[in-house]
Amino acid sequence: MLISLKNAFLFFCFSGKDDTIFVFLSDHGAPGLFCFPSSSLYATDFIDELQKMANNKQFKQMVIFMECCYSGSMLENLPENVSIYGVTACPPDTVAYFCYYDEERMTYLAAEMSAVWMSYTEVSDLDKITFQDEFTNLQEHMQQSVPCEYGDKDVSKLSVSTFLKNTPPSTRETKKVQKPTDLISFYEAPFKILEHKIQREEDPAKKEALKKKYENLQKIRSSIERSVEEIRDLSIRAGGGSAAAETMSLSRTQLQDFKTVAELFRTTCFNWHETEYQYALSQLPVFAKLCASGGNVQGILDVIKQVKRTSTAFK
Repeated sequence: MLISLKNAFLFFCFSGKDDTIFVFLSDHGAPGLFCFPSSSLYATDFIDELQKMANNKQFKQMVIFMECCYSGSMLENLPENVSIYGVTACPPDTVAYFCYYDEERMTYLAAEMSAVWMSYTEVSDLDKITFQDEFTNLQEHMQQSVPCEYGDKDVSKLSVSTFLKNTPPSTRETKKVQKPTDLISFYEAPFKILEHKIQREEDPAKKEALKKKYENLQKIRSSIERSVEEIRDLSIRAGGGSAAAETMSLSRTQLQDFKTVAELFRTTCFNWHETEYQYALSQLPVFAKLCASGGNVQGILDVIKQVKRTSTAFK
């Protein structure tokens, strides 16, 4: 079930000091950002909310599994003393992958981390395995992404059944561990899906419509890349940091700076909550690197406004 961030935290308002909470989040993302269908969750806000819940004794232990590109950046600032254990699909500086392309439905059915995790969980006795066992299994069987763990490692030693209902033995016996196939990065998947649809479509008119849709998506991609390239170059010239920073790991202050920059880019240039502009998320690492290198935030904001006014990328 998809619920908004606001409603999710309202639900947690009713939790208490003896509750165990399991959170699973899977969608698109960027450095310091998890993207819900119609809202963005920034790492700085997420960590603040988790800290507040811990201070208010709204849970006993919490486990978070997060799957999105750059998901490590959402939890790398997670305190180790708040009884929260987090697992992410990838480090702060790499993308996540979809898998299992379905020819009939013409879409990808799962993402790599959740596919490996759920497959292992379905065949296991959750009374006998811990979240550390789950993480070790992810390390051993994920082929493209590199899973990461954060927070309180003591929580990782708890049995999974402390948080999740056990699978009946009769069901476990009929399940088999599945190996992910057709792996593709989250950002490239929309293009590959359209390519498959074009290849399979036999009706000339429908095929032509799909080709136009694909061409339009490529034009938008090019516009997004050109605009971000201009913003990057102008920001560097104006002393707004360096896009060649070796890391995208951001401090708490830099996470707030990144949020300010990213939100202006979203509201001014390309709103990634609109399907055709989701590719904009793939370019946010540029802004993360500018912020990580100590770039002047106001200078970057001014450049974004300037590029929106003058760049041919928006013509």
